[in-house]
Amino acid sequence: MKTIKHTLKLETVLDEKSVVGSQLLAMPVPKRNAILNEMVKDLLLPRLQPVLDELNENGSYAILKVRQ
Repeated sequence: MKTIKHTLKLETVLDEKSVVGSQLLAMPVPKRNAILNEMVKDLLLPRLQPVLDELNENGSYAILKVRQ
């Protein structure tokens, strides 16, 4: 089988007036991105996996996976 990598871009819109938003914006970009990426993984992957399992159940030509 061959693998095709997808590029899915997500955005986080922060309210710079909120305490949490201003704290995130004050962080160095690499640290902020790491925190947000981890948060997205923790929140989305558990909900996404059952959907992928259902889609892949009868997959005869392609299987969708989440790379971590």
